[in-house]
Parts: sequence; structure tokens; C-alpha cells
Amino acid sequence: MSYEKFPELLAEKNIVLSSTQEEQFNRYFELLVEWNEKINLTAIVAKDDVYLKHFYDSLTPSFYFPFTNQSVLDIGAGAGFPSLPLKILYPDLHVSIIDSLNKRIGFLTFLADELGLTNVSFYHDRAELAGKNAMHRENYDIVTARAVARMSVLAELCLPFVKVDGSFIALKAAGANQELNDGEKAITTMGGQIESNHFFSLPVEQSDRHIVTIKKIKTTPKKYPRKPGMPNKQPIV
Repeated sequence: MSYEKFPELLAEKNIVLSSTQEEQFNRYFELLVEWNEKINLTAIVAKDDVYLKHFYDSLTPSFYFPFTNQSVLDIGAGAGFPSLPLKILYPDLHVSIIDSLNKRIGFLTFLADELGLTNVSFYHDRAELAGKNAMHRENYDIVTARAVARMSVLAELCLPFVKVDGSFIALKAAGANQELNDGEKAITTMGGQIESNHFFSLPVEQSDRHIVTIKKIKTTPKKYPRKPGMPNKQPIV
């Protein structure tokens, strides 16, 4: 996909970018490539690929889920995906990102300032620790995660942050159906319930994608999340 077709592909989904938003995405790309030479943010640096595999891919939850002025927490966002492209598209969102690498937090802070993004907060922390913190625990309308871990692990890392009646949205590739089967116990244990699993193909390369939405139907037991590393070493299955 040529990056110039990015607005056209979004228009097919009834999303129309303003000139300001187009400029923000272009500046995002420039800063991503510039900072990537100093710290490892992404292996994808060609402009066409960044627009398709990072920007467009990050916006796909909005094809299936109504974003308005909710509070959004992004776990392990790396270079800001998917939450900052969503913030550009929906400026009224209140976006927070938790990431375990302080250098990435430095990039995100600079990026948000350069793009003129307001109501954004960045926290250098482990999800397992932040999930026990009253400032974050069950405090967000929406929690997102993209390419972080398998669902049996993600449920424990992400659902503790979601308010009851809120949603956890996972951006997944091929294998999502099996992950959901394997992760069902973890999802239920954390107070979640699978609400939807939308399948589609990423334009041009036709790679499999899933947008999985999990509704938080009851509070997460206090003992979760477990200490750092445990969800990955001993997932609930």
C-alpha cells in the first residue's frame, strides 16, 4: 500500500481525516524513524509499511467499537500502538500508556508534545505492578493491547485495569481463535467475558487480523495480577 492511499482506505470505513490529522500521522512517521535510530522502537521503517502495518492496523478497532471520550489504557504500547493513532483519530479520548522501558516513555512523551496531543499520560511500570495500584486498578473504560502476549497471559495483564462494564480490546493476528480457547479460563478468572471476535484481512498483504472484545462483567480477584513474570511463566489455563 502506498502511504498516499491511507486516507482512501479509511474513507472506505467512513472515516475522514482532516488535514491536521494527516499532518499528525506524517509527523508521527518522521519521529518514529528518527528516534528508531537511537532506541529500538520498530523493525518496520519503510513509510508505506508504517502506514499500513502500524497506523492503519492500530485504527482497526474503531471499525467495530465506538470510541468517543472514554479513558483508554494501552499496555505495552511500544512506539504508541494502537492507542496514539486512535488518539489522533478521536481527540477526545483520554489515553494512558504503561510501558516497562523508560526510553520508550521518553519517545512517547516527546511525540505527544510534538503532535499537540492533550489528555495523554505515560507511566514507566510493569503491568503486573501497576495492576495492583489503586490509581490504575479497574479505572479505565477501555484497555488495549497489540502483539504483546497470548490471550491466556494478556487477560491477567490487562483485565485488572478495566472498570466493571468496561472493555478489553485485543488486536490479534492468525491463531486468535485458538488463543481464545486456551485463554477462556484466564478471561473468566479475571472477571471477563468474550463479547466479540471480528475477523478481517489487512489490505494489500491480506494477512489475518482479529479484533477481540472482552467485556468486564465482575471485579478482578485481589490476588491478580500475580508478581512480575508469573503470568507469562505460569499462565492460567
